[in-house]
Amino acid sequence: MTVARTSANRIPLYSIILPALGLLTWLLAGKAGSGLLALVLAAVLLGNVISAVHHAEVIALRIGEPFGTLVLALSVTVIEVGMIVVLMMGGEPNPALMRDSIHAVVMLVLHGLAGLCIVVCAIYHREPEFHVAGANAFLSVLIPMAVLVLVMPNFVASEPGPYYSSLQLVFVSVVCLVLYGAFLFIQTGWHRAYFLPVGDDDGASPEPPGQRVMLISSVLLPLALVSVVLLAKSLTPALEGALAAVRAPVAVVGIAVAAIVLLPESVAAVRAAARNRLQSSINLALGSGVASIGLTVPTVVVVSRLIDQPLELGISPSNSILMALGVVIAVITYGTGRTNVLAGIVHLVLLAAYLFLTFVP
Repeated sequence: MTVARTSANRIPLYSIILPALGLLTWLLAGKAGSGLLALVLAAVLLGNVISAVHHAEVIALRIGEPFGTLVLALSVTVIEVGMIVVLMMGGEPNPALMRDSIHAVVMLVLHGLAGLCIVVCAIYHREPEFHVAGANAFLSVLIPMAVLVLVMPNFVASEPGPYYSSLQLVFVSVVCLVLYGAFLFIQTGWHRAYFLPVGDDDGASPEPPGQRVMLISSVLLPLALVSVVLLAKSLTPALEGALAAVRAPVAVVGIAVAAIVLLPESVAAVRAAARNRLQSSINLALGSGVASIGLTVPTVVVVSRLIDQPLELGISPSNSILMALGVVIAVITYGTGRTNVLAGIVHLVLLAAYLFLTFVP
């Protein structure tokens, strides 16, 4: 985890202005009805993502690893839950939105973000190292949750099609919470050392920020996250119009949601990889996938019950096979404690296959 290359006791002006600007832009602009307004909203949204990265990293550096990576993981989950809920409660019903979003998050972090970080780290450091036990802990939680949420609904008999019954939804939600809680206990308690960086080529650790700076970032981080969610909601009509114009599949909306919510962690993870801190990159990438399922599913299930909207969960057979292949490759990649650029390229190719088959099923 690295903070932007500024003094640890100074707060960049942009990170103070952008959260307030995001809220003001949302209040004045409403929904994006023109291409120019959509570009403005998108620019402010991306600016708030960068601000959120900075404030989350300030907090992370202050509290240290592995608690620091949890800050960004939870921030990403807040963005994802917020975007899914606001999209569910407004506009056309999309019962598959949570499924598409979670599926996209799993594929993007397991292959896209992790693959990119491996390539970046390997380019600079040839054979980067990480803790096998830490990576395996992520996979041992991520794989069962992904299967229960995305694959099993296709095979249960209580409801036709890719749906769970109400009782099954409650059970799966509780299972996700239990698994995530158990993982947090391991990550922050008994086996904390599994998730600490193996090496850091910077030599000395960065100076931690002062308490005043950390408190300011603690206030500005939620504002930046709220701005991202509200601006994304305002951009929804423009996004849906663009997808309709190019006749893109509905699942692309879920991919767009996942891409937006993963931007903060992606920036931090790539920075960590460039500094030979691949374990921190793995914590960020796989941790966001674990948090996404563990916290998003229970929250969205509650909201879906309140607004009486069904949740379509099961992914297609072709996506199930591709996800199974990805799991096998991930087990191979994280099985030795060392990796190289070839492993990263393989993961990126699997991501490309997922994106291509989404547009050309």
